Amino acid sequence: MVLRMRIMGFLSTRLSFLSHAWSEPGLHTAKHAAHVSIFLTIIIIFTVSSTVLNGDTSSLKTGALIRPNADPQPLADKDPDPKLDAAKDPQEKEGNPPPPPPPASSVNDGIPRPLLLLLQLLRFLPILALPQSIFNFLGLTCFNAFPGRAKLKGSPLLAPFICLRVVTRGDYPDLVKNNLARNLDTCQRVSMENYLFEIVTDKKIDLPENKRVRQLVVPSSYRTKSGALFKARALQYCLEEDVNVLSDADWIVHLDEETIVTEAAMRGILNFVLDGKHQFGQGLITYANESIQNWFTTLADSFRVADDMGKLRFQLKMFHKPLFGWKGSYVVTQVEAERRVTFDHGPDGSVAEDNYFAMIAQRDGYSFDFIEGEMWEKSPFTIYDFLQQRKRWLQGLLLVVHSRHIPIRTKWLMSLSLYSWVTMPVAIASVSLTAVYPVAVPVVINYVAAFVGGVNIYMYIFGVIKSFRVDRLGWLRMLACIAGALVTMPFNMLVENFAVLRGLYGDKHKFYVVKKLPVHDAAIVNIV
Repeated sequence: MVLRMRIMGFLSTRLSFLSHAWSEPGLHTAKHAAHVSIFLTIIIIFTVSSTVLNGDTSSLKTGALIRPNADPQPLADKDPDPKLDAAKDPQEKEGNPPPPPPPASSVNDGIPRPLLLLLQLLRFLPILALPQSIFNFLGLTCFNAFPGRAKLKGSPLLAPFICLRVVTRGDYPDLVKNNLARNLDTCQRVSMENYLFEIVTDKKIDLPENKRVRQLVVPSSYRTKSGALFKARALQYCLEEDVNVLSDADWIVHLDEETIVTEAAMRGILNFVLDGKHQFGQGLITYANESIQNWFTTLADSFRVADDMGKLRFQLKMFHKPLFGWKGSYVVTQVEAERRVTFDHGPDGSVAEDNYFAMIAQRDGYSFDFIEGEMWEKSPFTIYDFLQQRKRWLQGLLLVVHSRHIPIRTKWLMSLSLYSWVTMPVAIASVSLTAVYPVAVPVVINYVAAFVGGVNIYMYIFGVIKSFRVDRLGWLRMLACIAGALVTMPFNMLVENFAVLRGLYGDKHKFYVVKKLPVHDAAIVNIV
């Protein structure tokens, strides 16, 4: 009996150890280590195979064209031919050096020089995407990609006043009311006391009476000083002296009408405002929660999830600046700082008002940080909306990077990122032409292209892993989702390329709002 109890005690101790190793924080550390290993493996595979882009690198160094059917044996090892030996130059027989040979064939022979220069120039385009790829790589590896549950650093009773501001046109009142009710319940579960929901709308919504809800209807006659439009106009209306009810020390959480806050996000926001070191903050948004309306757009948006955990997190945690920009939802701002930066930046600052605001705040020296905890949103319900959304983003970013009010030192990284997107159709075409017209470029360019390609492909994989829970789907369905993301990637690139071509032309001062439906109408949505 004593021996049995000792054995049971030993097993209990070992099981307790294993339980700790595969639970918080052990499980999160193990998941991050596995993720980093897979990430590095993919990048190494891409780097090793990068010479395929240019053929054998030795031929590029020597200038000679190495044909696969050529005999690799050196000429000196072959048996001498008496006829050839008799035909040798007498000077060579006497030991004098032979005359120089004609230039060796090059991999570029047969390609017209203008076309050759163009193809070589196009092969340098991946350099534009290198900075953001480095930031994504560092963000996904240097910080735990699977952090544990955030713990409150102080009592919610002592937190500053928080206004959760939702901007809507009022076209989907049921969606606004349903999400408002859910978000109110979440705030109560976190034991928040000092908060208010502010619904800013163009059309009045029949909201239930609640002391924690304030509705602002933006008058159709309202005009800002600089002529701001769309969402920027509504946000600026809230900051007017006769409208604003918040003090400078209060905080605002900007949400879209479809945004669902989570307890983890609210704990992260409370920690952020209790800390008070930074004036602006932003966190992670995922798109594969609850019912999925369109698998194509949801899997395509898995890239955005990885982008939040990579580039966004690294720039805000390490530099405390939105060097590449940020999103327009899950934005936390201090009232005084927001009123100083303002949203009143004219029509050019009204299409991508979030990024214009971020660039102005960065220019003026404000500090940013990343907020732990995720919020939930939905991907566009149709591919057409997905296309229009990307088109608006592109046009808005073009207005931001070309604005004379934002200095180059503030926007140069955003500009590189944008132009890597703008030139994506040409860059993809150049890679396709490599098989037909191989051109010699420095080996480092191939390594850059391999690194950028490896990072971008893995971001789809990571986005799926971060968005979907394996305990909810099971391993088989999780692998199917990862495969689906990789399969949809070429089609996503096609849609993105089409958005680029459409976005470069036409009126850039338009604001397309994707169609949204409340939860109870979700079942009738067509996936395309």
